[in-house]
Amino acid sequence: MRLGVMMPLGDIGGEPGMVRDFALEAEALGYTNLGLPDHVLGVNVASRPDWGARNTSADLFHDPFVCFGFLAGLCRPTTEFSTQVLILAQRQAVLVAKQAASLDLLCGGRFRLGVGVGWNPVEFTGLNENFANRGRRSAEQVEVMQRLWAEPHVSFEGRWHRIDDAGINPMPVNRRIPVWFGGHVEQTLERIATLGDGWIMNAYPPGAAIEAELATLRRLTEAAGRDPSAIGLEVWVSGGAGDEASWRQEAAYWKAQGATHLTLTNTFGLRHHRRIAGRSMADHLAVMRRFQAAVAECL
Repeated sequence: MRLGVMMPLGDIGGEPGMVRDFALEAEALGYTNLGLPDHVLGVNVASRPDWGARNTSADLFHDPFVCFGFLAGLCRPTTEFSTQVLILAQRQAVLVAKQAASLDLLCGGRFRLGVGVGWNPVEFTGLNENFANRGRRSAEQVEVMQRLWAEPHVSFEGRWHRIDDAGINPMPVNRRIPVWFGGHVEQTLERIATLGDGWIMNAYPPGAAIEAELATLRRLTEAAGRDPSAIGLEVWVSGGAGDEASWRQEAAYWKAQGATHLTLTNTFGLRHHRRIAGRSMADHLAVMRRFQAAVAECL
């Protein structure tokens, strides 16, 4: 089980030195994966007083491809980069395939593309994409990208995409890039079973509900003619609640459930997750240091 951390750029800032220092400190503490969330647009809450506690224009989000490209030449050759998650349907599939392949080559095949359907129609409007069909369309987008990564020339005729005997260059290192789906509706599990390499999960704490979902995913994967053991599971955990004993217990639970990745998300405060109180680099590194020491024996 690999231990990762979401980069808390909304707290610590996105200046080059800060991004570099956080990534290198995370590696030194034993974190082998670096994750980034994705939002292109943030709303002006002055015109939306009922927006609630959701992302706004005040929240910093680096473009993941640009940020990971910057880090690819700085981090260790064993550090993995992953989007958590890229809102795929806001973007053109062929362009994402190209960006992902370029990043994968530059980082030596250490990139996982986590994708999701998104929740913010304002972003879709600004990017001239359809919010209403985003789930169905994103599934076809994954098919398009997987073809472009594997074949030098592709002819594709789908519901939303058409490619006329063309290809991308460069290609990814292994002629494929792992695609992991985020989300928690029935269609998400179906897409993982037929198209995906893993599930990025943050909706369920340990217990019967997640065990039932994992059983469903195994059944769907088998029905699709694929090996369930080849499907990865990434679980978000948070350092804003609990202590060393409870962190260790939770890590052991997820490992027993087949988790392949455990990702610390110290700025996420939805559902059962709690963000940490502090927002400085020192605050984040202190919690990361405690968490890694607590769960090291479970990895």
